[in-house]
Amino acid sequence: MSSVPRRGLNARQAETVERLLEAGEEELAERGTDTLTIRGVASRAGVSAATAYTYFSSRNHLFAELFHRKVLLDHPVEITGSTARERVSAVTTHLAEVLADRPHLAAAANHALLGSDPDVERLRIVIGVELVDRFRVALGDDARPDLLDALTMALSGVLLQTGMGLIAYGDLADRLDAIMATVLRGNT
Repeated sequence: MSSVPRRGLNARQAETVERLLEAGEEELAERGTDTLTIRGVASRAGVSAATAYTYFSSRNHLFAELFHRKVLLDHPVEITGSTARERVSAVTTHLAEVLADRPHLAAAANHALLGSDPDVERLRIVIGVELVDRFRVALGDDARPDLLDALTMALSGVLLQTGMGLIAYGDLADRLDAIMATVLRGNT
């Protein structure tokens, strides 16, 4: 089970959400973002489509939740290094490695997080806070608001370009490391 179940769910409901997320990830890996349906995810999870829509209002809501849970929460980063640059690199390298192993989740998140679905908007904020917090911890005493903003903007841009196919997932770690080093040069 995921480390952070939705609030207000009983154990059976939380298990249903987990089954739907697992089925959603499997469907996404097999079918991609264009052909995945909530109905197909529900069938794979062994629940009715109505039940699935109780927990996920749309495909984009499912995609955003998958990114949040399966990329960020299920893979916490161990921030190591003696300098801010090394610690920021630990954050971005870890994220790049998780995404390289699960490019279907990154592609789906790019699709979903650009939408205006209210459930996605809520998750977009949660995901953003999680990423900013990782950078804040990595920067330590150097965590100025302008620097945090620059790092998150750079990360967002690189993830968007990767989702558009302009950067290969295998190249993501090196590209992020170089960009973060440039942002941090003279700022820490």
